[in-house]
Amino acid sequence: MSFVETEERRALRAAVAELGAKYGASYYVEKAKAGQKTDELWAEAGRLGYLGVNVPEEYGGGGGGIGDLAAVCEELAAAGCPLLLMVVSPAICATIIARSGTAEQRERWLPRFADGSVKMAFAITEPDAGSNSHRITTTARRDGDGWVLNGQKTFISGVDESDAVLFVARTEDQKGNLRPSLFIVPADAPGFAHTPIDMEIVSPEKQFICHLDDVRLPYDALVGDEDGGLLQLFAGLNPERIMASAMGAGIGRLALGKAISYARDRQVFRTPIGAHQGLAHPLAAAKIELELARLMGQKAAWLYDEGDDTGAGEAANMAKYATAEAAIHCVDQAIQTHGGNGLTTEYGVGMLAGVVRLMRIAPVSREMILNFVAQHSLGLPKSY
Repeated sequence: MSFVETEERRALRAAVAELGAKYGASYYVEKAKAGQKTDELWAEAGRLGYLGVNVPEEYGGGGGGIGDLAAVCEELAAAGCPLLLMVVSPAICATIIARSGTAEQRERWLPRFADGSVKMAFAITEPDAGSNSHRITTTARRDGDGWVLNGQKTFISGVDESDAVLFVARTEDQKGNLRPSLFIVPADAPGFAHTPIDMEIVSPEKQFICHLDDVRLPYDALVGDEDGGLLQLFAGLNPERIMASAMGAGIGRLALGKAISYARDRQVFRTPIGAHQGLAHPLAAAKIELELARLMGQKAAWLYDEGDDTGAGEAANMAKYATAEAAIHCVDQAIQTHGGNGLTTEYGVGMLAGVVRLMRIAPVSREMILNFVAQHSLGLPKSY
C-alpha cells in the first residue's frame, strides 16, 4: 500500500471536485430545504461515470475498487454535496450484486448502477433489533416457485427515490444466529409501503419505515445463497463503513476550509483572528485528526480491494469511528471560529453539525465499533 495516491486517483478526485464545485453547498441546501432531490447532480455524476467507478468494466463501469468510489464520495462531500445514497446504492447494493448475484441479476442491475440510471436502497435495521442483527424478524417464506416477505425495517434511506430496496431477511425456518437472505424488492411491489420519519437534519435524502405485508416475489429476487451466511452481507457492510468514513472526511474538509478562510479574513484586534493560538491551535489539531482518519479510511479501502475482508472489516470500523470524531471536531471548531456567524444560514457551517453528529450513530454506533475492536482486535471477552 502506498501512502501517495496514484495519478489516476488524483485525476479522478480533481474531476469530481470540479463537478461538485459546479453545484456546491448552496444547491444541496436549497434542494434539501425545498424537499427536493439532487437529481441533476446524480444524473450528471452518472453520465460522467463517477457513480460506477467500482462496477466491473464488462457491465459498463470503471473497473476500479471501493477506494475509487470513496474518493468520489469524499470530493462531492467536500464540495458541499454529501450524497447519502452513494453510500447505499453503488457501494452496498452494487457490490453485493456484483459479488453474489446471479448472471441475470448482474446483467440487469450493474449497467444501471454504472451510469446512475437506477437507485437501490438497503434495508437491514429493525425497530426491535437495533444493532443486534441476529434479532431480525423480517422473514421470507417459500411459496411455490417464489417468496413471500413479511416484516418491518426502520431508518432506511432514500426509499422514495429508489427503484428497488435490497432487504435483509431470514428464511422462515431459521432459528438462532442470523444466516441472512437478501432480496431485491421493487419499489412498487404490492404489499410494500414506506412511511417517512421526521428528522432534524438538513438533507435531500429522507429516512423511512418500511412495511412488508405478504410481499410476493419471484424466486430470482433472492441474491446469493438462501442461507448465505454473513459473508455476502459483509460484502456490502464493509464498503458502507468505508464510504461513511469518506463522506465524513469530505464534510470535515468542507468545515475546516470554511473556518480557515474566515480565520484569515476576520479581523477584530487589528490582526486576523487566525493569528491567535486560541483559534490556530484547535484548527491545526482538527486538521491532524482528520488526516489521520483519512489514512485509516484509505487503508480500509485498500484492504477491501485486495480481497482481505477480515482486515478490511477491522480497518473500516476504525476508519468510521476515527472519521466521525474528526469530522465532529472540525465542524465544532469551525462554528467556534465563526462565532455567532457559525450558526447563521449565510455561512453554512451550523447545518453541518447535525450531519456529522449522526455519524457517531450510523451506519454503526461508536459503542458497537468499540465493542468490535475490544473483542476482535484486543481479544477481550465479548460483552454482549
